[in-house]
Amino acid sequence: MSIKSDSGRMSAAALRAVRALPAVALAGLLAACSQTAGLGPSIPGANLSAPTTPVESAPLDSQNTFGTGPVRIGLILPLTQGSGPSVVGASLRNAAELAISESGGADVTVIVKDDQSTPEGARNAVQAALGEGADLIIGPLYANNVREAGRLGRGANKSVIAFSTDTSVASRGVYLLSFLVESYVNRIVDFAASKGKKSFAALVPENDYGNVALAEFQEAAARRGVRVQAIERYAPGQAAAAIQRIAAVSGQIDALFIPEQADAMTAISAQLVSNGLDSKKVQILGTGLWNDARVLRLPALQGAWFSAPENGGFNAFAQRYRAKFGSDPTRIATLAYDAVSLSAALARTQGSQRFSDGVLTNSSGFNGADGVFRFRADGQNERGLSVLQIGNSTTTVVSPAPRSFAGAS
Repeated sequence: MSIKSDSGRMSAAALRAVRALPAVALAGLLAACSQTAGLGPSIPGANLSAPTTPVESAPLDSQNTFGTGPVRIGLILPLTQGSGPSVVGASLRNAAELAISESGGADVTVIVKDDQSTPEGARNAVQAALGEGADLIIGPLYANNVREAGRLGRGANKSVIAFSTDTSVASRGVYLLSFLVESYVNRIVDFAASKGKKSFAALVPENDYGNVALAEFQEAAARRGVRVQAIERYAPGQAAAAIQRIAAVSGQIDALFIPEQADAMTAISAQLVSNGLDSKKVQILGTGLWNDARVLRLPALQGAWFSAPENGGFNAFAQRYRAKFGSDPTRIATLAYDAVSLSAALARTQGSQRFSDGVLTNSSGFNGADGVFRFRADGQNERGLSVLQIGNSTTTVVSPAPRSFAGAS
């Protein structure tokens, strides 16, 4: 990442430069690729592609700090889990290093701390980072660890940019950069309603993801004034009876929402087919968890819609990551890349207010590897998402992601 210098010259890396959205007064804020990225799992650790090279096995002490800038950032990651190294943590760390190498590294020094995937480890890691002068905490990944980081951050009057998808840990000063279930649900319901869908059913697993998705689905449906004809819950892996009940009312619905993980959709698809349900008859709707090759080839889902960032930004990021580390990033690695890119840009441009609530919650937002995003005052985020349609085992964009929040409140 490279930002325009004082002399006005722009390096070749400026194609990925930190920049603000046109309406933002904060000139040059966050690294943006020319396109936005595809969406992988929303739940940390679910269906993540592992690096092909064991870059995470290097001694941790040799990679604890990078960058040479005066502003110090604490990066709290699950570098170890149980008795061994964490592929997810290593990928997040590498992405942060890539962000620093592309920014020139002269604005911030990133202090990497291992939270050992536990709340106690997170507490120790955050305390250590603050003790070494961290002015911002980035991470952790897991919700209970974020609670510890948030408590310590508030006590030290330092902001936290974390990666959990559990919105209960968000608050003013503790901002989630993660892919939130709520954003996916709102986008797909809004789009389906805009296309004339008026009567919905929902087929929802009885798990945490399903609970959050269903609550947001009901709110979105009420906001759009569409009817919810049926809601069927099922224990994970036991959807057959619920699908039969949906099929019994299929003549009364024109859309079916299924917030299910990719690895469960093969069985779901087979049961949809056997009950005569597919997107040729009832529009099937999903979330970004479906941006997975296993889902895209399923017969019942040809023609289905789901919400997600577009694919180009992540693909460009992954290409640069592979060139530097010789391995594939996990899908959520862009979270660390964007957070560190943002912190470096703010350190360069915003002076003493660089990580204040007012700067971080600028309503016009920022551009990142996964497209436009902004932090809300309550710590949650909004992202610019596209709607993709499945067909011929691939996807087509049927509603592009917005490139800014212009006109949005």
